[in-house]
Amino acid sequence: MGFKCGIVGLPNVGKSTLFNALTQTANAEASNYPFCTIEPNIGEVSVPDERLINLSKISKSINTIPTKLNFVDIAGLVEGASKGEGLGNKFLSNIRDTDAIAHVVRCFENDNVTHVNNKIDPISDIQSIETELLLADIQNLENRKNGLERKVKGNDELAKSTYELIDKIIAFLDSGKQAREFKVDDMHKKIYAELNLLTSKPIFYICNVEETDAASGNVFSKEVHDFVSKSNSHCITISASTESELSILDELEKDEYLKSIGLNETGLTKVIKTGYYILDLITYFTSGQKETRAWTIKKNTLAPKAASVIHTDFEKGFIRAETTSYIDFCNYNGEQGAKEAGKMRLEGKEYIVQDGDVMHFRSNN
Repeated sequence: MGFKCGIVGLPNVGKSTLFNALTQTANAEASNYPFCTIEPNIGEVSVPDERLINLSKISKSINTIPTKLNFVDIAGLVEGASKGEGLGNKFLSNIRDTDAIAHVVRCFENDNVTHVNNKIDPISDIQSIETELLLADIQNLENRKNGLERKVKGNDELAKSTYELIDKIIAFLDSGKQAREFKVDDMHKKIYAELNLLTSKPIFYICNVEETDAASGNVFSKEVHDFVSKSNSHCITISASTESELSILDELEKDEYLKSIGLNETGLTKVIKTGYYILDLITYFTSGQKETRAWTIKKNTLAPKAASVIHTDFEKGFIRAETTSYIDFCNYNGEQGAKEAGKMRLEGKEYIVQDGDVMHFRSNN
């Protein structure tokens, strides 16, 4: 697994251009008019990780398999989307399947690209989108309440508990706060997760700027950084047009281009790092002659659960995990060298997998 990221924003902020560049495809039509993306475009990209390449070389692997990241490009949302304006709730529903939301904010001026509100005001844009997501959540919860009323009248305890929780969340959202700020007790965590609220998802903001501002940002992107920092959110600055140029270059040309404009990494790398950070994700590896592969898991995952991402039977029949740190694997030229140097550890069911661990699971299945 990697993670699935929904790209949202107002029309003409550069979402589809960025999607095309990040996924290196032309699936999303990038045109100068609202709603040019008629269906949600989904693109899958390999997560770049230099460690994977190094491990594969050491193990002389036949195949090298990175972990994947899915981007979902949602059509531009407008004021009133929660009530069906523009393309409405159909596209809000596409966000529910994502793990995180990337909110693209227009931070550039260009007379040839119209703005849906005829002015560049990134904070107003952010508030417009967040209001629509909030209203969509409230409507969703009201619908759920209506569906529970009969069970509540029949003294169904689970329905009653869910109904009461929903009432509290609606009151919280009505105050203008996002669901991710709602404090839920342990008893209701499962019910809360099943509600799958849009504003409960981790979110980060992408300031889309001109190439000349890609390295240091501009007055608009600074506004966004200052605004989102108040809510402990994360913000990155990217030039979608620059990413488009980078997407057609080979690795050497890409590095030279980045250096020429004062950057040391691509927008894709920024997005992945931010996504992994806000979702608390890490990567472990399996490496041998047949293949070297990256696997994405949550931080603080125990070894049996980490094994289950390879195959569910590995968790059920878990015996131990032969574990080597990435550094030791490299320093001692692979699994055998690390083993001979006493750097391979036998870890049991209570071991918390660390980022960069190279693992070989033993199972009775």
